[in-house]
Amino acid sequence: MVTEDQSRVVAFLGSPAAHGGAAVERLDTHASIVFLAGDRALKLKRAVRYDYLDYSTATHRKVMCDAELRINRRTAPALYRRVVAVTEQADGSLAIGGPGTPVDWLVEMGRFEQAALLDRLAEAGLLSLRLMRPLAGAIARFHAAADPRLDHGGWDAMARVIDGNAAGFGAEGAGVLEAAQCARLTTHARFVLRGCGDLADRRRDACLVRHCHGDLHLSNIVVLDGEPTLFDAIEFNDDFACVDVLYDLAFLLMDLWRLELPHHANVVWNGYLAGTGDLAGLPLMPLFLSCRAAVVAKTTATAANLQSDAGRRLELQVLARRYLDLANALLEPPPPRLIAIGGPSGSGKSTLARGIAPSLGVAPGAVVLRSDEIRKTLCGVKPLDRLGPEGYTPEVSRRVYATLVAQADAAVRGGYTAIADAVFARPADRHAVEHVAAAAGVAFTGLWLEAPEPVLSLRVETRGPDASDAGIDEVRRQLAVPVDSLNWHRLDASGSRQRVCDEAAKLVSA
Repeated sequence: MVTEDQSRVVAFLGSPAAHGGAAVERLDTHASIVFLAGDRALKLKRAVRYDYLDYSTATHRKVMCDAELRINRRTAPALYRRVVAVTEQADGSLAIGGPGTPVDWLVEMGRFEQAALLDRLAEAGLLSLRLMRPLAGAIARFHAAADPRLDHGGWDAMARVIDGNAAGFGAEGAGVLEAAQCARLTTHARFVLRGCGDLADRRRDACLVRHCHGDLHLSNIVVLDGEPTLFDAIEFNDDFACVDVLYDLAFLLMDLWRLELPHHANVVWNGYLAGTGDLAGLPLMPLFLSCRAAVVAKTTATAANLQSDAGRRLELQVLARRYLDLANALLEPPPPRLIAIGGPSGSGKSTLARGIAPSLGVAPGAVVLRSDEIRKTLCGVKPLDRLGPEGYTPEVSRRVYATLVAQADAAVRGGYTAIADAVFARPADRHAVEHVAAAAGVAFTGLWLEAPEPVLSLRVETRGPDASDAGIDEVRRQLAVPVDSLNWHRLDASGSRQRVCDEAAKLVSA
């Protein structure tokens, strides 16, 4: 796999003399070496050739450095500075960006604290849930701007992923992963693909296969200036990077789920869906998530076999088996259901929806459909922008509920539990959402939250930035309208959030 001797270049870059005397920290991967010194990071691509990656010559490494700079400036323009040569001077010494002959090439990046990486924050228990919605928005915007690739993706691409995983299980996974479990996963994945492969092809034809990130997990996202920033996208193989946008997202969701951060995964999931409206792809998500977990199971088993330290080898073997267990579990989702949460503004509908969504249905939890966000989308404004009276006419409200019902139908028919969050004051709106469940043949639970007017008024008056524009006057108007023929479960929402969530969870599970 190693094609050239880079030891002289590596020794030079590891010396403080190459960096004006600054101390050097070195980070190694199977494909590159990163040297951290001062305010910059210099990435040297290893002279290696794998079946999926070719950095075998300096000329080709230059091409790949240029590609890495171009591709990653899409999401992190301030982080990726330039491509610079390691040059041999007339006296035989090496220099970074000198006037001599280039002997190798580097990607120069701005340096950041490793503690700002999302995987490090997660390991330390410091990954803020508040960061997840901005992260979802960043990914949605990135996918929307990415170039469509009709020459990749679809049924055939996913079949190759499944076959590649099967081959890896038989080779690198031997002695680490249980053969019967691997065979079961492969058979099940192929079966699922037969049922949704046509959808994968239709999404490709609809330009939903794009030049994405390709390696979108927590280690490749960093907090810069308070914002989640995607970096280190794959430049070396279009088969890995040019994928369905939901398959790209699935890596991050699977990573969060595996780390037992279901609330984080669910917020990213629902934030992405709110930003894109991409409910049509839901039937593919269990397969996408499972394939991502299977890929990591395979690569982790490979890493385990390469370890000389027995303790580290055992640690990676255990981790590989956990990924394999997760890959199998993701292909066996529970049946979907529909939950509607109604009640006046300030009763805590959205808080309850967010609280119970991660534990409902297939990973990464229920799809939360919020009427306030739908209204803002239909009116063409951002979620936190306030609407005037023109956004709350009876006609607009009818469109909001019609859209909410249609999205709930798409979610449950796509295999996901849906939570419809709206006031639902009119019997017709309640009947419409109940009909969705009946028509789709899924279980329905209606929850009605209520609390005294002083409690509701205080909540809407003191809450922070939110998609809801309701104030005290709107609360009073809602309470003045009698709620007729209500056959939903009534919940006292005046208590703690946890108590309401616990009571709702019991009703839903029953």
